[in-house]
Amino acid sequence: METPTATIERQVMEARLEQLHLASFAWALQCCRGDRSEAEDLLQSVYVKILEGTARFDGRAGFKTWLFAVIRISAMETKRRVFRKLRALNSMFNGQLPVVRGFSEDLESSELRSTIGAMLDHLSERQREVLRLVFYHDLSIEEASIVMGLTVGSARVHYERGKAKLRKELEGFEVDYVHGERRKAHQRAV
Repeated sequence: METPTATIERQVMEARLEQLHLASFAWALQCCRGDRSEAEDLLQSVYVKILEGTARFDGRAGFKTWLFAVIRISAMETKRRVFRKLRALNSMFNGQLPVVRGFSEDLESSELRSTIGAMLDHLSERQREVLRLVFYHDLSIEEASIVMGLTVGSARVHYERGKAKLRKELEGFEVDYVHGERRKAHQRAV
């Protein structure tokens, strides 16, 4: 049976998790390369780890930063487990297993969002990750470095290089506006 203090701490933790649920799900979705089902499973396992006390918030970073780090680390652990199982299955069947891809194609619905997503995919994994944390999840570079397990200097370098690459790619695009609304994005003739 939980003590009254433990019950209150659990309620506070549940409230904090609920408050960050949408942002956490968006981050889990990115960690799972757009696979909604995988992201839901990942987030559920993260919540269980936190509420059971396996993952503990110690206050060294902000709560959101810590939560995103737990999500990222859990996603990597899951990927490693799945890879080990697939490798074992593959060896059992003498390398005859087909490659299965389960990425959701409807993740990015708008044309511009798809274009930017494709441009992000051309960046290195760390550049892509730091840019998504900063721009999509409103973390500072320092907070992103904690989530990613990098030094602030290294995260800053990935951030700057990623921005420079995106800026260069975006120079070739223009967006048509009609009555103040975006109509289409297209490659500008060079």
